Amino acid sequence: MAGAWTLPENTGQLLATFTASTATQELNGSSGLTSTPRYSKAELSALLEYGLTDKFTVILNPGLQYIDIGPPTSATRGGLGYTEFGGRYQLWQSGDWVFSGQATLRLPGTTETGNPAAVGYTDVEGDFRALLGHNFTLGSMPAFTDFEVAERARTAGAPSEFRADATFGVLVVPQWLLLAQSFNVLSEGGGTDTIFGGSYEYYKLQLSAVYEITPTLSVQGGGFTTFAGRNALQESGAIFGVWYKF
Repeated sequence: MAGAWTLPENTGQLLATFTASTATQELNGSSGLTSTPRYSKAELSALLEYGLTDKFTVILNPGLQYIDIGPPTSATRGGLGYTEFGGRYQLWQSGDWVFSGQATLRLPGTTETGNPAAVGYTDVEGDFRALLGHNFTLGSMPAFTDFEVAERARTAGAPSEFRADATFGVLVVPQWLLLAQSFNVLSEGGGTDTIFGGSYEYYKLQLSAVYEITPTLSVQGGGFTTFAGRNALQESGAIFGVWYKF
């Protein structure tokens, strides 16, 4: 009950997620790897979704963030990250297929444009996406796919972005869900509020496992890496989450 799916009326879920990542290399303009000052980031987010009706789910996702950049840049920034809110509406459902539209507004936690550790996190953003989900069985195992394409409109000199995300999940045994996810970002031109001062793209792969402790409580653990890109950090890290349904 995530991604393209909407929640049943008067039910909800809270996904609290902590990620920690670091990068000591960057993917340059030719997509080759070069060294860069150490870039470390820790983020805590709390995605809250609630079904106002069977077809309309409201979304609230506040976050905290800490970024530390090593010498010679030597910059840090901690505090509120983006706070995202909006909704997802089910446009069509037939059998095991569902198609939805989603719109959210993302408000930054800082306007410190002069701080290198805040670059890329100071603009107001609007995220507009189409989501397609499909449930099926893989042998005897329940599985699903979720595909999303989005236009992220950015402000304050940051280039807007085209985003394409994909998730594959399979319930290998009744309490264990395995997830493979791909997160892909392409800037629409360059901008003044970017680390590299021009257009960029990056592609991330995330693998994780979710263990159901009770029917309402689950925990998640996994890792992710930027496996390709251009004018982007080659970032790798870990993800830990707690999922609660109500």
